[in-house]
Amino acid sequence: MKKQSNPVFPRDFLWGGATAANQIEGAWNVDGKGMSVADVAKFKPNVDKGDYKAQWHVSQRDIDEAKNSEDEVYFSKRHGIDFYHKYPEDLALFGELGFKTMRVSIAWTRIFPNGDELEPNQRGINFYHRLFDEMLKNGIEPLVTLSHYEMPLHLVEAYDGWVSKDVITFFNRYTDIVLKEFSKKVKYWLTFNEIDSVFRHPFTTVGVQEEKYLTKVAAEEAIYQAVHNQFVASAIATRQLKEYNPEALMGAMLTKTTTYPETCNPLDIELAQKTNRQNYFYSDVQIRGKYPQHILNYWRENSFNINVSEEELEVISNYTVDFLSFSYYMSLVDSINKADKEIVGGNLNQGVKNPYLEMTDFGWQIDPVGLKISMIDMYDRYQIPLMIVENGIGNYDTLTEDGKVHDPYRIEYFKEHLKQVGYAIADGVECLGYTSWGCIDLVSASTSQMSKRYGFVYVDLDDYNKGSLKRYKKDSFDWYKQVIETNGASLYEED
Repeated sequence: MKKQSNPVFPRDFLWGGATAANQIEGAWNVDGKGMSVADVAKFKPNVDKGDYKAQWHVSQRDIDEAKNSEDEVYFSKRHGIDFYHKYPEDLALFGELGFKTMRVSIAWTRIFPNGDELEPNQRGINFYHRLFDEMLKNGIEPLVTLSHYEMPLHLVEAYDGWVSKDVITFFNRYTDIVLKEFSKKVKYWLTFNEIDSVFRHPFTTVGVQEEKYLTKVAAEEAIYQAVHNQFVASAIATRQLKEYNPEALMGAMLTKTTTYPETCNPLDIELAQKTNRQNYFYSDVQIRGKYPQHILNYWRENSFNINVSEEELEVISNYTVDFLSFSYYMSLVDSINKADKEIVGGNLNQGVKNPYLEMTDFGWQIDPVGLKISMIDMYDRYQIPLMIVENGIGNYDTLTEDGKVHDPYRIEYFKEHLKQVGYAIADGVECLGYTSWGCIDLVSASTSQMSKRYGFVYVDLDDYNKGSLKRYKKDSFDWYKQVIETNGASLYEED
């Protein structure tokens, strides 16, 4: 194969890192904040680390237990890494790293504690003003997610979550407030984190408890209704943003799960195509402004009664997003003979084991070339700018007695993935930036543990909320700093 020439990243490329409020802020009951779905997520040490569905699942019994408990050990997202109080220290580290941007989210329950109030909580608004001001002081452009698995718990119990049309009204009351308050400080926005995750963990994403429905078909219908309501709310938020700041940009956010056919058997290829098409359904609606025919066919075939009005379809059509952001952790393989194959997973997605790929400590397959393939496919499909807002490796790290963390596996992971980003850009893909997931160690979304570490900065905290919370730079910190300083040129120095 002919060797690829070393690409040049755009001069204004946004290098940075990504987090979520519910995984870093802590302070779950401080300054008027209400309970969110994240505050009832529990660390379950006896559940197999690969059983992500068991880790994510929340029953009504779990909710009742959480509401009557002040525990911050097993309800790990309640403590996070205390970013709520330590953000100036952390942002100074990211400024030293050279971040051009940082992805954060606004906790909906800091602004509207229950979700359905008429007036916002001013203390929550004040916190995010301080946060964004501190980011800008450190030369860091805020990239803000409006909803990142932080739905008010009250809306789940009182309204059945996003199945209710009322929640559109409540969400857009919240977005109207925060976009009015912050749109002059924040240029880049995302509506719903991994909006395609509705079927992987419906409670966390849309507040749907599947066991409340009599059949799986009824639960599936409810989830489709919920995601339609999110499409409507996303379009309205986009309209609101343009009214407050026409220069600001709104993005969709997708989990990119590129699926390969196991063989050249046309049936394997057809199966992989179907899986990829389903993945694109969510971005199709938010970018093209209409439902793909295969989804409408599926609803009809299953006699789903989704409440969709002409007015809602019009707002979806008129207010599409400006760019597509996405997470990428691994590729998948599908096969018509899947039942007879070894299955591997990650991020709640499962597929046939790819014998050509290595795996992380947590069983996620590593496929840097798949990132380039994904970028080219998405850009060819939509012809709008892309942004990689999650990519990273969760591993066990060791803090040495002299305060060092040697993580060559993380450096290798990022180097190989970022090189492929450069190759995609050189091939014509317009990419705004790259924010590594968990740029500082945080509470894992799926497993609610600290020992699954992603960051360039080590946080001295264990799975049982014990530790000093002191921050330590890992070897990867200095490596990524050089990548940013050279605008990606250092990635290719040995080539």
